[in-house]
This record gives sequence, structure tokens and C-alpha cells, in this order.
Amino acid sequence: MTAQFEYSTLADPQDIQQLIYILEQCFISGFGGEEAYVNLIGVENFRIIRGFGQLVGGLATLDMGQWWGGVRVPMTGIAAVGIAPEYRGSGAAIALMQQTLKELYARGIPLSALYPAVQTLYRKVGYEQGGSWCNWEVATRNIQVREQSLPLQPIVNINHQVFHQLYQQQARQTHGYLDRHPAIWERLIQPDEKETFYAYFIGTKDKPEGYILFSQHSKEDGAILRIKDWVILTTAAAQTFWSFLASHRSQIEHVQWRSSAIDSLTLLLPEQTAKLKNTMRWMLRVVDVVKALEMRGYPSGIETELHLDIQDNLLDANNGKFILSVANGRGEVTKGGKGELQLDVRVLAPLYTSLFTPYHLQIAGQLDGTETAISAATQIFAGASPWMADFF
Repeated sequence: MTAQFEYSTLADPQDIQQLIYILEQCFISGFGGEEAYVNLIGVENFRIIRGFGQLVGGLATLDMGQWWGGVRVPMTGIAAVGIAPEYRGSGAAIALMQQTLKELYARGIPLSALYPAVQTLYRKVGYEQGGSWCNWEVATRNIQVREQSLPLQPIVNINHQVFHQLYQQQARQTHGYLDRHPAIWERLIQPDEKETFYAYFIGTKDKPEGYILFSQHSKEDGAILRIKDWVILTTAAAQTFWSFLASHRSQIEHVQWRSSAIDSLTLLLPEQTAKLKNTMRWMLRVVDVVKALEMRGYPSGIETELHLDIQDNLLDANNGKFILSVANGRGEVTKGGKGELQLDVRVLAPLYTSLFTPYHLQIAGQLDGTETAISAATQIFAGASPWMADFF
């Protein structure tokens, strides 16, 4: 199948219904689930692709930010990418992604992230693994943290605005964390019909040191307390977090939460009883090389330059040689240089996020570089293992 595809925004009521129908089939949801999602994200944030005389698919764009090196970098999340099953394999999905990325570049967006159903499609348009999304679990009987240093304040009327300031403090320190889109916040505090939802500030009302949002679920093999969101800003908050969870042990069998692939919270537990239940990697696309490299933060105390030679088959402005000069925690990019580190724009993603070191990317055959360039890149992109708590 070959076709001329036409990319556009979503506005026509008939198109809206057709896209909802396609997304319901793609994501096995019904009873108005996709319609509610379209309304939550906003019709204006969807993009559609036509071919063969009709609408064949679409996606959602979520303009938000992501924290890199303590600095917020604008990022557009891509979600709900759906193509009608009868048109899969026609090139519609690639055409849709290519046009979306061209639009993002034209709008000056430096980065884009998504959760892939299949990596192959997104790699073709320049995305690569960027960081982790992990679910952890521990049996309440194994927590064994008793000392509760701080009070807990129940929050009755839950409005996500009350969490923003605390969340941003943690996000700024967390490599890869989102500056969340309002729709992500809304979904976080909206319990579904099968769950009861609880929220607490950790600490005093006037000076909280964190918070915890969770739901409780009865299962055949014992009840589960599922943490939907958490922020911990102090040692006392971390201690209180665990002692509060341990106090549920008479009714709750297991606690589940999201954290990094290497979770420092588990250091407070007496034994290595917390287990990584499941993990997946989200993907990142460097949409605008110059903006992405200049807008993020870098380790303070290093002063060096990296000579890059980048290939981007989709966005011409990203092609060629660039010099990244880093000093005082910030970066500056100029055109030209020796091109000592050669890589596809796709491979710039896991380098940028610190998911893999330049050495390991070289061993995997993903980039080529001189010893000087590999050494400079290792210093520049040193960072904690990147992760985010949100699935979108």
C-alpha cells in the first residue's frame, strides 16, 4: 500500500468521533474511555493523518517540561499513537510521527518523549531509550521501620495545586522527572470507580516535607497499598514515609510504588526485601540539537568542549558538526569543529539523559569517537540514572 498522507490538527466533529473510534480499537478501551481522554488532553492537542480518502490515525501531544541537570527543558510528550488496524503497515504511522516532529521543531521544542508499544517505529524517526519507569514492591512485614519523626496530615479535598510546590522541589533534583502536564495531574488525583483514594502531607500543615497519595486494593493473595505519587524532601520525611507504610501491616500485604531503577528509598530498609516488580524504558528524541544542549544543566566544576558530528535524516538543521562548550554548569553550542564524536541523532538521546555512558554506547556500536571526545562526553553527561514516575 502506498498513499499520499495529509497531516492536520483535529477540529471537525466527525473526525473527532472517528479518531475516538480508532483509539478505542487500538487501546482496547470502551464505555467512553477514549472520549474522556480526548476531552482531558484537549482536542487542539491532537494531530491526525489522512490517507486512502479518510482519517486513518492520530496522536496526542502534551506540552510540558523535563528536568535535566537541575534545569527544566521544554519537552512534548507523545501519547495515544493509534492507526486503524486495516491501515497498519501502510506508512501512516511513520508519516504521522515525521510530520509531528517537523511541527515540534518549527515550534522551537527541544525534546520529545514517549512510551513505545514497539521501538522499531520510533527508532526510525530518531527516538531512542532515554530512561526508566519502574514499579517496586515490598511486603509490609519486611519494612520494619518504626520511628515516625513527623506528623501526617490527611488531605480531604484533594486539589493537585496543593502538591505542585513540593513536587517541583523533588523534580528539580531528579534526572528525567516531568514538569507535569495538567492532564497528568488530573489523572493522578482522579480515582477510578474501583478504588478509594487517600492523600497525606508528611510534616506540619504550614511546612510539609513531602506527601503521599495512595489507593488500597483487595486481591486474592492479600491487599495491596498502591502509591500513586510521592515526594520526600528530608531524612525525617523518608523515615516517616516508611513507618507510616509499616503501620498498615495488619491489613495490607504489599506496598507498591514507582521509583528509579536504583532506588535510594530502599536504603532505609533493614534487608534487600524490596523487589523491582517490572520496568520499561521510555524513549526520547532530541528535536532541536542546539536548544536541547544549551538549555539543560551540566555538572558544575567541569570546563571542557565536545566536538560532535551528528546525522539526522529527518530534521536538516540538526545535521553536521557542532562544538558543545561547557562551563559553570551551562552549555553553549557553536557550528563547526573537528567532529570527533560521530553519532546519529537517535543515539544522542541516551547520551543526553545519562542512561548509557559514551563508552558503553561505543561498545554497542552506537557511536564512534576519539579518546578525547569519549572522555569529554563522559564528564559532560555524567548523571544519576534517569527516570520518571509518570506513564502517559
